[in-house]
Amino acid sequence: MKTRIISGIVGLALLFFVIWLGKIALGIAVFLVALIGIHEFYNCIEKAGHKPVRLIGYISCIPVLLLGLYGSFNSYDRNISPLGTLSYFMLGMFVLEAVLMGLIVFKHHKYNVVDISLSLLGIFYVVFMFSFIILTRNLKNGNYYIWFIFFAWVTDTMAYFTGRAFGKRKLSPEISPKKTVAGSIGGIIGCVAASTIYGIVLNSGNYLNVAIYHFIVIGALVGILSQVGDLAASAIKRYAGVKDYGNLMPGHGGVLDRFDSILFIAPVIYFYISLVIK
Repeated sequence: MKTRIISGIVGLALLFFVIWLGKIALGIAVFLVALIGIHEFYNCIEKAGHKPVRLIGYISCIPVLLLGLYGSFNSYDRNISPLGTLSYFMLGMFVLEAVLMGLIVFKHHKYNVVDISLSLLGIFYVVFMFSFIILTRNLKNGNYYIWFIFFAWVTDTMAYFTGRAFGKRKLSPEISPKKTVAGSIGGIIGCVAASTIYGIVLNSGNYLNVAIYHFIVIGALVGILSQVGDLAASAIKRYAGVKDYGNLMPGHGGVLDRFDSILFIAPVIYFYISLVIK
């Protein structure tokens, strides 16, 4: 427990420092995290007897770096038009998919359709989802909105302590034996409270001017979907027969063990702000 707490504090301090440095530093950091994450995912899949196309997965992280360095998909980007950036991104995705599909034809003795499908899953599950952290930061007032993504960790913390205090009924024993219904509810309530308080503080300081109910909705979405992301990552590990994705973070496991809930939340926050709050 002591190692886990110390590692968590160090990680949180690094997160504050990277976000404080600005968009470019965040873009580089997300690129590195995505690269490590897809490496962990492919390691996990290999334990289940599959052969992902690693090189293509690693190459897919390059657009994330370019996104952090040069532009975004939204109207607040002053350097690259939304259509232009999105077109290049989609072109890159098409090329990667075409190459992977081509391997089924020309390397069918080495790779099968399951290997190719899992290679694509890794790209979309890890790399594509991580890119929304950068996209959210690039929004207007994104330096404030981005923290809603990391409220997924508030859910984890509240779920842990609530579950230890009141948890009896298991939430999903076959996938994650330690999670309880009480812990899940406590995590959602804690996230809603934290999101609402954070929103009130931002409005009071004139950093944002957003109706309070939006912060409540965001808190509920983060509280619920972050747990879905956590369970989904656990289900993949169960399938592969591994305990953790890696051991990069002492007491926490690998990058995907710590960011599994973040992957589900980052797109939700980006689209909620872009389409609902606007």
